[in-house]
Amino acid sequence: MKRNDFPWKDFLYKVAVIAIPVALQNLLTTTGSMVDTMMIASLGPKQVGAVGLCAQFSSLMFSGYWGFVGGGMLFFSQYWGAQDDDGINRSYGLTLTCMMTVGILFGILAVGFPHQIMRLYTDKEAIQAIGVEYLRIAGFAYPLMVFSMAMAALLRSTEKVRIPLYGSIVSVTVNICLNWVLIFGHLGMPRMGVRGAALATVIAQAAGIAAIIVLARKAEHPYLLAVTRHFHWDSILVRSYFRKCYPIILNEVLIGFGNMVINIVLGRQPEEAIAAVAVFRTLEGLVIGFFAGFSNASSVLVGKEVGAGDPETAWQRAWRLVYLCQISIGGICLLLVLLHGPILHTMGMQGESFEIAFGMLCIYAIAAFIRMGNWTQNDTFRAAGDAAMIRHWPTLVVFALCYADEPIRYVLMQIHLFSGKWIKPVTEAGRKALENWRKN
Repeated sequence: MKRNDFPWKDFLYKVAVIAIPVALQNLLTTTGSMVDTMMIASLGPKQVGAVGLCAQFSSLMFSGYWGFVGGGMLFFSQYWGAQDDDGINRSYGLTLTCMMTVGILFGILAVGFPHQIMRLYTDKEAIQAIGVEYLRIAGFAYPLMVFSMAMAALLRSTEKVRIPLYGSIVSVTVNICLNWVLIFGHLGMPRMGVRGAALATVIAQAAGIAAIIVLARKAEHPYLLAVTRHFHWDSILVRSYFRKCYPIILNEVLIGFGNMVINIVLGRQPEEAIAAVAVFRTLEGLVIGFFAGFSNASSVLVGKEVGAGDPETAWQRAWRLVYLCQISIGGICLLLVLLHGPILHTMGMQGESFEIAFGMLCIYAIAAFIRMGNWTQNDTFRAAGDAAMIRHWPTLVVFALCYADEPIRYVLMQIHLFSGKWIKPVTEAGRKALENWRKN
């Protein structure tokens, strides 16, 4: 393909086919979280803050397993491009095993040691007590969340993006309905408060997994249910997998611990600020949900071409995906800022909590434009094979410092993007094609 003859129409269609269902799936999940927050907000700001801090513990789990998702999609998409069925099956089995190890570990920590977790995240005893009640039940959902994410990664990498979307529809619908029943005690059920929200999450995750399995069986997906072919690993695959995944895992774990420190600092702000952070994180999930569509599109569309032996097309697609992502995210952030009043009031923000949440939203609207560009470049590189407590400072100053590194990262990653050095195939066809492409 000539560099000045890029097929925009076909490219945008392929991006839309992958990005829109993924964005819709994440939008559904975020909408469900917003409804959860609104229901819990009626119980009081302490409940909102406690559940929000518990969500940050699950975000730490996310950082623990996301490295394996990134590494897994690297292999899935490249093997998909090379039409290597055995490679897809074996790399999925290895990815699933690693991810479930993380999910089960965090589930055990949440169920068995909730007091220690809550004391780590906040010094407010009332919030700690509410969070303990929530974690003891919600911990059972953690392995289910991870299993669902592993299946979604495989399905998206093999361009079956609608199945995870339908699974999310089932999960979110069940979660909203059960929240209404269990939090407030409707239909003859006892009023469970935050414990009801946690139980609803567990049941909803199980329902979503069941829907994905049923739909995958109906569609006769050749990889997801081929259980007997998932665990035939050899030393070559395992070494290659961890060699590629290691930098991704290390990066995600370090980011996760950095975010944990941030959340520990924010968890020691006034109670109004803790509630504002919980609401902001839900809105942040909306932005990240749209980003995830472009992230998955870049992983599949770039990784597939690298694996098939067409590095030029991969490179041409990569930088266009980055800028498309940033334009879309900029529009979403602007819309959130313009509509902040009704959104924040609906989610229970009043007075000082409202002002803090709005300030966070404004800071994030600027930072997200750069940050999502960084993240899209990260996921593009990965698919191609490249793999302190500040006391007495104002809450919004502490929050703004969380994003201070993003402009520097953006400049460095733009240089790396246009160098093309991130194209590192794991397939034989890809490696042969790369040599000729480098010469040109």
